[in-house]
Amino acid sequence: MLELSDPARITAGIVLLTVVGIESGGLFLLKVFGGRMATTDLQKSFFRAGHAHAGVLVVLGLLCLLLTEATALTGFVRWLAGTGVLCAAILLPAGFFFSAMGQGRTSPNRAVVLLPVGAVVLAAGVVTLAAGLLLA
Repeated sequence: MLELSDPARITAGIVLLTVVGIESGGLFLLKVFGGRMATTDLQKSFFRAGHAHAGVLVVLGLLCLLLTEATALTGFVRWLAGTGVLCAAILLPAGFFFSAMGQGRTSPNRAVVLLPVGAVVLAAGVVTLAAGLLLA
């Protein structure tokens, strides 16, 4: 039986509650694609990408959190391995949603900077976890 540390258990519990928020994003997308909200093609694409990234990265983040328990990592690198993907699960969807906000938007606003930041955090988290697992 896998035994989680208290921080990992608490983090996993909180992250699982975010699934309700992702579900409400799905309802939002139904309005967008059902024609009940006026949106541009950019907004439709970015809203879809934001929702998809949120769902996939939360699942991957939970897996990374569990796998981190099998490493000997400590300190900041343990935190990065365990929660880097979960941080990216906030940054990337936020970049998609916030940069497409605004009536009639046809190009992303400055919040688009969150996308490369999120991508770097995602890569740093998975590479750190991979190294921790390979060196354990």
